[in-house]
Amino acid sequence: MDISNPHNLLAPRLPDSEHKFGIRVGLPAADPLRDVLGADWHREHWFASAGERDAALREMARRHPFSRNGDTPSIRLETIQR
Repeated sequence: MDISNPHNLLAPRLPDSEHKFGIRVGLPAADPLRDVLGADWHREHWFASAGERDAALREMARRHPFSRNGDTPSIRLETIQR
């Protein structure tokens, strides 16, 4: 599934094949959104260094400031490496 606004993603500074450190974003097994996106849906974000990846992982894992009280993000974040 394509994202609705690809212009919101940061453009890679290196060709994708040169990014060695990544984050795979997926959905937990019990998430009802899997019925919409598909059981195997995931998105990968690649970075040139482990430091860049770790900083992005911290940002992605933090509680979004605009979330309602009691809302909990239902995503799985996993570090990957080529």
